[in-house]
Amino acid sequence: MGLNDTPGGSRFTIGIFGKRNAGKSSLINSLTGQSIALASRVPGTTTDPVYKAMELLPVGPVMLIDTAGLDDQGELGSQRVEKSMEALRKCHLVIYVANPEVGARPQRPQPQPQRPQRPQLAQQQPQLARQQPQLAQQQPQLAQQQPQPQSLQPQQTHQPQPVDISDPGEKKTPGNPDSQPSAGNWDARNFLDKEESEFIHQLETRKIPYVIAVNQSGEDTDFLNKNYGTDTQVFTDAALKLGIDQLKKAIIRNSGETEKEAGLTDGLIEAGDLAVLVTPIDTAAPKGRMILPQQQVLRDILDKGAYTIVTREGELDQALNALGRPPKVVITDSQAFRLVDSIVPPEIDLTSFSILYARQKGDLKKMTEAAAVLGDLKPGDKVLIAEACTHHRQKDDIGTVKIPKMLRKLEPEVDIHWHSGASFPDDIREYKLVIHCGACMLNRPEVQYRIELAEKEGVPVTNYGLTIAFCTGILKRAVAPFEIRI
Repeated sequence: MGLNDTPGGSRFTIGIFGKRNAGKSSLINSLTGQSIALASRVPGTTTDPVYKAMELLPVGPVMLIDTAGLDDQGELGSQRVEKSMEALRKCHLVIYVANPEVGARPQRPQPQPQRPQRPQLAQQQPQLARQQPQLAQQQPQLAQQQPQPQSLQPQQTHQPQPVDISDPGEKKTPGNPDSQPSAGNWDARNFLDKEESEFIHQLETRKIPYVIAVNQSGEDTDFLNKNYGTDTQVFTDAALKLGIDQLKKAIIRNSGETEKEAGLTDGLIEAGDLAVLVTPIDTAAPKGRMILPQQQVLRDILDKGAYTIVTREGELDQALNALGRPPKVVITDSQAFRLVDSIVPPEIDLTSFSILYARQKGDLKKMTEAAAVLGDLKPGDKVLIAEACTHHRQKDDIGTVKIPKMLRKLEPEVDIHWHSGASFPDDIREYKLVIHCGACMLNRPEVQYRIELAEKEGVPVTNYGLTIAFCTGILKRAVAPFEIRI
């Protein structure tokens, strides 16, 4: 990620899912206008998820994810499917690429053949006139050949057989004279197999909006979209680049169905307010720049038309004295909580970058309640420290050094485990508590998934900032700006 790029955790994430050879990679190439995914007729070409950042107005910055086929097989195939399902946790919206059998698709009606027309009487008259003299000459001969009737018999009437002028290739649906469905009543979900239907049900259960792209629709794509396309069903042909504009419009329409992510400082500051940011510069700080949470909070403040000054914790006292008015809020790195709390007057709101992320991406109230579990740790209790990124560890690393030291002051015999990276353990029932990082690199759907998974298994989740606030005795003050009472 470049310094000017929108981070992945702040992008609207769209996952492309489907079975092998459904045309997922071709579709993402058509959407982006670039060959970012390897497209082939060979099943299983896509292995690990492929991520592509782009701008899609008016949605804004988006992240597209091309995934492996959900029907991949074998031991390696199962691992690919697992990676695809991990990608699903990040998605705000899913495009499911379906490829129903040709016979199951709606078809463009074929033009009916013209019924033969009867000759006009006026056209028949000259021919009849020419035939009359010949008939007159034949009548005496016919009269001689005709036998005399022995008895009165009813005359036999010749019944002409009906002529079938319909197209011999046309087949009607039994019980329905019209072989084509009426416009708008064809639903791709009715033609998905069991596994595909279960996947769609999972999306609906997890309340993830989705669009079904009926791919490989051929030259009739535009006709099918006009007659059978809906907000959640689009016909495409990635190879012919048809239906791509309709798919983009469906993405835009369905992007409004997702929960809008709150700004980091929403409800905390307004236009004209003054905020102070405390950013320690230690061995873990990247050279020549600020870390991502500090960058994003600073940008959010500027977007609101508020003012801010940035200082290290060592100069905080002088910075406050130099201000012409007290700030509305002081936002600090959680690791400096103890010192900053001792400097900032109690009438000024105080919180941390990490706690702002807990509110934006998680559930601040539940995560605050979970922090109280720290006061009830017993010998042998297992605590999982989860970090979303895999940065180089420093000797005073917050996740592996500082927080474990704080936990062992609370309970010397606590059993601490670690997990880092984009994945998250499926089974966490053995843990008394999960302490998660601020999750600046994750988006809200991924964080929500992790919290919901922990809730199902009865394991509370808190985060770094709330943990440090509890251990330093200022948790009540740190969450007071958000009207949370403990």
